[in-house]
Amino acid sequence: MAGAAIVLAAGCAGVTAGPVAAVSTARAPAAQPSPGPARRAAPAPSPDLARPGWPAFAAAVSGPLTPADVPFTWRPGCPVPPEQLRAIRLSYAGFDGRAHAGEIIVNARVVHQVIEVFATLYRARFPISRMEPVDAFHGSDPRSMAADNTSGFNCRYAVATGPPQWSMHAYGLAIDVNTVQNPYLEPGADVQPPAGAAYLDRSDIRPGMAYPGGILVSAFSSIGWGWGGYWTGAPDYQHFSVNGR
Repeated sequence: MAGAAIVLAAGCAGVTAGPVAAVSTARAPAAQPSPGPARRAAPAPSPDLARPGWPAFAAAVSGPLTPADVPFTWRPGCPVPPEQLRAIRLSYAGFDGRAHAGEIIVNARVVHQVIEVFATLYRARFPISRMEPVDAFHGSDPRSMAADNTSGFNCRYAVATGPPQWSMHAYGLAIDVNTVQNPYLEPGADVQPPAGAAYLDRSDIRPGMAYPGGILVSAFSSIGWGWGGYWTGAPDYQHFSVNGR
């Protein structure tokens, strides 16, 4: 991977995010969800996750990237060049109660924000199933979602009616988290991914889920990102982006 790597590490105090270049954070009007059934409290962390000696959070940033680093998720004509992207290798807590290291690709402008979010999730032992660039799935968003993969950059169009428009993922300014536990309810289609049908009852809060007031939604909200779970008609529970779109 091209470019120098910047290594950050933190224990319980987390990371100190450096200055971040300004990005547009104008939000689309987000309808608040209507009151639903009473929510059950999320399960407490397992004893494994609370054990002494939990490794310190660490993050290493590599870049600028090159076309060879993103062979399946970037092509000429995409809205950002590879040079504007960075790969972050960072710690996350798995559903198996162990610490893991994964990689996510995002726009260079939001690197510090993304590290801040995942440091918060790691300290809270919020479980993440898998974290690999979508290139590991040859650029296929359906395959990445089916694998319950947490990912960022992918030069693709948004799933929307009307003329094609770039997804915020195409700018490296959006992240999908735990795609099975947080499915996308595509209008006129099946739940995406299909395994996410087991999580359609959003009042049944289970590990790895995004919900209002929960650590996942709160962590992204703290850096000003919007959540697709607030979209009306076609909520995208896995999706977080700089402008809520």
